[in-house]
Amino acid sequence: MNTTTPMDMQTWFEIQQLYAEYAFAVDSGNWALWPEFFTEQCVYKLQPRENFDRGLPLATLLLTSKGMLLDRVYGITETIYHDPYYQRHVVGTPVLRKHEQGRIHCEANYAVFRTKLDKPSTVFNVGRYIDTIVQTPEGFKFAERICVFDSEMIPNSIIYPI
Repeated sequence: MNTTTPMDMQTWFEIQQLYAEYAFAVDSGNWALWPEFFTEQCVYKLQPRENFDRGLPLATLLLTSKGMLLDRVYGITETIYHDPYYQRHVVGTPVLRKHEQGRIHCEANYAVFRTKLDKPSTVFNVGRYIDTIVQTPEGFKFAERICVFDSEMIPNSIIYPI
């Protein structure tokens, strides 16, 4: 871990809790919870590993403000027609990469399983989160969450947040 500011155990616990609460929120289907994990000016990007590793900007999904996240929630709940499914996140322990100037940089592996109502559960998306986290009056929030998925292929479409 490369840090310029020491990280205390309380901060470490709160970051762990942020990751756990995020997974719980996006798995619950209560989409109104999702944008509350982010700062007003934020980045949420879903990008294939091939593009990320090559420094290519093309992303499957790119949202650059909390307002855009709210718009995505509206789309999920009101306008996008799709075959409903449940999802379940399994998230690894975040690895702290850097802590400086009030910004905490972390990475964590994730796997998302999808269950359609009439089918068995399948692996839906696997990759890693590359996050920048900041302290706000409401607690820690994501200023940036880049979801880098390993496969170049995704099944059909991604409706719900990863």
